[in-house]
Amino acid sequence: MVGEGVLLECLVSPQITEVLSVSRKPIGFKHPRLKEYIVADFLLLQKNDEMLKGYDAYFFCAGISSIGMKEPEFTRITYDTTIALANALSPITQMTFIYVSGAGTDSSEKGGSMWARVKGKTENDLMKLPFRQVFAFRPGLMKFTEGQNNISKTQKVLSLLYPVFKTLFPNGASTLQQVAKAMVNASKYGYEKKVVEVKDIKILAAST
Repeated sequence: MVGEGVLLECLVSPQITEVLSVSRKPIGFKHPRLKEYIVADFLLLQKNDEMLKGYDAYFFCAGISSIGMKEPEFTRITYDTTIALANALSPITQMTFIYVSGAGTDSSEKGGSMWARVKGKTENDLMKLPFRQVFAFRPGLMKFTEGQNNISKTQKVLSLLYPVFKTLFPNGASTLQQVAKAMVNASKYGYEKKVVEVKDIKILAAST
């Protein structure tokens, strides 16, 4: 859901001239500013991949729920895949890398929540790579963008609750449009914090 929402916003952003979608399967639609790179296994990506060159920023929006998963499996999908892609990009030092993590991520890597530890380690190790800048986005509840297709029943229900949640927990909810705009603005203008919480997302989204 996040990847599709961010992609749609990027394609309408006047600040972006071209988007390369890197994914395991085709998106399913065409756009004059959109190119696709189908990668069956991100773990097999090599450094200096020619397809990945020439871009100013990479937005890593892939992810999976940890429900029902053991730590080794969740680590392989969440940590190993992200770091493999980042390593394929890291020689391109002028690029900004933005990782969509999640609210409650554990930067200490020592907490009791497995998913939070794994995402915390992912954030920490990404920060060590030689990119121009790295941001870890930690969105909370997100309202999807109109026109999206990859929306689960659970996400549809949560979006119906968004107005109430936003009122009760203003620093715990944002729209996917805000997340995407914040990514674009952080890439272009930078930001004082490397870990970007919901309140920061809203500040960045409103930047010009």
